[in-house]
Amino acid sequence: MSGMQSTVADLDVDLRQLFASLARHWKRIAAVTLAVTAVAFIGAWLATPHYKAETRLLIEARESVFTRPNVGPESDRPILDEEGVTSQVEVVSSTEILKQVAQRLGLSKLPEFDDAAAMSPLGKLLVTAGLKSDPAEIPPEERVLKKMREKLTVYRVEKSRVIVIEFSSEDPVLAAEIPNAIADAYIAVQRSAKQQSNSEATDWLAPEIADLSKRVKDAEAKVAAYRAQADLLIGQNNSVLATQQLSEMASELSRVRASRAAAEATAQSMRRALQSGGSIDALPEVLSSGLIQRLRERQVQLKADIADLSTTLLDNHPRIRALRAQLADLDRQIRAEAGKVLAGVDTEARTAQARENQLVADVNTLKAQSAQAGEQQVDLNALEREAAAQRQLLESYMTRYREASSREDRNYLPVDARIFSRAATPVEPYFPKIAPIVGAAFIASLLLTAIVTLLQELFSGRALRPAAGTQPEPASELAIAEVATAEAPQAKETMPESAPPRVATSEPVQDEAAERQEAEASAKAEATRSDLGQVGIEKAAEKIVAGGASCAIFVSPEGDEAAASSVLVARELADGGLRVLLLDLTVSGAASLPMLETGRLAGITDLLASEAQFGDVIHGDRYSDCHVIPTGTADPARAMRGADRLPIIMQSLTTAYDVVVVECGPTGAEGIRRLVTDGTAVFVSMVEASDAVADAAVSLISSGYPDLTLVSPAGHDKPKTPDRSAA
Repeated sequence: MSGMQSTVADLDVDLRQLFASLARHWKRIAAVTLAVTAVAFIGAWLATPHYKAETRLLIEARESVFTRPNVGPESDRPILDEEGVTSQVEVVSSTEILKQVAQRLGLSKLPEFDDAAAMSPLGKLLVTAGLKSDPAEIPPEERVLKKMREKLTVYRVEKSRVIVIEFSSEDPVLAAEIPNAIADAYIAVQRSAKQQSNSEATDWLAPEIADLSKRVKDAEAKVAAYRAQADLLIGQNNSVLATQQLSEMASELSRVRASRAAAEATAQSMRRALQSGGSIDALPEVLSSGLIQRLRERQVQLKADIADLSTTLLDNHPRIRALRAQLADLDRQIRAEAGKVLAGVDTEARTAQARENQLVADVNTLKAQSAQAGEQQVDLNALEREAAAQRQLLESYMTRYREASSREDRNYLPVDARIFSRAATPVEPYFPKIAPIVGAAFIASLLLTAIVTLLQELFSGRALRPAAGTQPEPASELAIAEVATAEAPQAKETMPESAPPRVATSEPVQDEAAERQEAEASAKAEATRSDLGQVGIEKAAEKIVAGGASCAIFVSPEGDEAAASSVLVARELADGGLRVLLLDLTVSGAASLPMLETGRLAGITDLLASEAQFGDVIHGDRYSDCHVIPTGTADPARAMRGADRLPIIMQSLTTAYDVVVVECGPTGAEGIRRLVTDGTAVFVSMVEASDAVADAAVSLISSGYPDLTLVSPAGHDKPKTPDRSAA
């Protein structure tokens, strides 16, 4: 196989030849393109036009700020998130809404929405044959819903709260009416849902409020009874009376203590002043005494009179001594009055002390009462909290009940969606668009036809050429080349089938060289006859299998009669379970005729002339599982121009089959040069020992094929050839 791959590697793609095939087949390309374009135009022209219209819904809060039940930060948040809007899309396309629209518009009466009413004759035939389910077996409502879903498209505009409702119909009026009706039905369903929710809330709140009112009343009664039982009377500042009295008593005690302390301090200072004989004029209590103030005024007047008289009288004057005596008496009176004031202050201090003692006793009593009231206040607070919670819940329920009741009475239930774009009756159909369809059909058919043409040209091998730097191989000496160069087509038609083919030579041979070659051939023939043995059909097949050969080339120097060996070996291999193909390269088809029904079948010449594909030239043997490629029916001269493709064909065949048996007829070493690779076994077919067989074997051995094997069909029946007249 490596030799075959190297042969293929020596070929390049001839781009000029490849694209020239487009010009050669332009008529076929133009015909296919125009035919497809015409079919597309007729189909688009005859197709029923479809119209499409759309309605758009906006999901938003429709509640006014003046009528919103709870105005606050929570109310300003978006009413629906992305998942919520997507859920509304499913609600819009729900079965409930579609049923309402179908009943409202009477869609079940329209043939467009009922497959059973508008069934074509072909559809009825398919239903009768059981190849299609009968639409009449489905309920009419389900048939209408199925058609509506096929024509309806509901989707959410990305990154928005807009829902688009699209509908297509053969009737432009219906195309606009149905999405509008779906949107109206959606709004009505949402409003009905709100009304139902509001009514259910009202029905639920009424008994709850009645029960809650009773519980609030009971809770407040418990609070009042406990307060009376525990004597927890409430005073000012919403505090217990005992606590309030204790606070007031403490304030009074502080005031009495301050008064007592002030009285004791005043008495102490007056007592020190009187005992020390100091001035008592600086004491506030002395200054506040009216009698002492009058005595002081009299004392000041006497001192003034004494001073006036001292200017004219002596100190021993009786009048001055009388005034001085009065002045001394006034001092005694002032001190006596100060002593009385001191006694009053002492009395006030003792009174304050007694009041303080009494207040201390009262405060201690109130402390005990307040402590007891504090313990009882804990239970009272629990009862009050329960009553307050019940009262607050009752007020909340009553507020919501009033709101729900008022909305139900006034029928004010705004839906959180609105139709901001209604569908209008479309003027132009969205399908079919004749120009785009025809243009697309023209371009697609043109490209596909051109691609198919290029692939055919490439796979046929006509676009392949030898790679640069490689030497062309000598021309084949197969029977095909023999016919193309040595005989005219007319001669081929008149040539007897049994006439042995002539072997063409590639260049003239001089007489002397011919004599030398004959002498050498005779010597080698003698050696060959003595050294080479022959094997039977079974041994030849075993040698092919044991050697792992992928190709077996048979040379038949004795003509068509010896070609039976290749046929028998191919059938033997096929009977052994191998995938075998026989390739007939003889002029007369000696190998393929016994295996086929007729000789007028496509074969190797058709493949080389690019008039057939592999699937057209491979046929089955009549008596075995072997496959056959006959000589073919194409012009040999034209087939010879594609002889360079023969190695490629052989590579493809050896890849597809386990063994490829090639019958080459009476050819030489140069004739099989193109076909021989590393995995090829060469055989020489012989009917009887003759000089032709010996010469062919010697020639092949001297040309580089020392491992050839002589095969004889002896012991086997000759393959029968079908009657040509019957064929």
